[in-house]
Amino acid sequence: MAPIDLFIHLLNFVAPALWLALLVPLTSRILMGKRPLALVFPKQVAINFIVSATVLVLGLWFFGRDGKMATYTAMVLISATSQWLVAHGWRA
Repeated sequence: MAPIDLFIHLLNFVAPALWLALLVPLTSRILMGKRPLALVFPKQVAINFIVSATVLVLGLWFFGRDGKMATYTAMVLISATSQWLVAHGWRA
């Protein structure tokens, strides 16, 4: 496999984590209103991306393949939990 192919495969692997990491803080701002958050937007995205990508890697390791709905469900739940912790004053 050529290096560019490997890069494209890795980018496609983490794409759901990236989109979720961007959407969760934005949705949180809409749902929580004017409440001040503990961390700024880029830090929230970084935390959610790291958590989501870790869940994807663990899902790949546990199931032996990518794209299982159980992995995506766990990714959403863990990302929402980390966003909730961030919104309630947990510091990274």
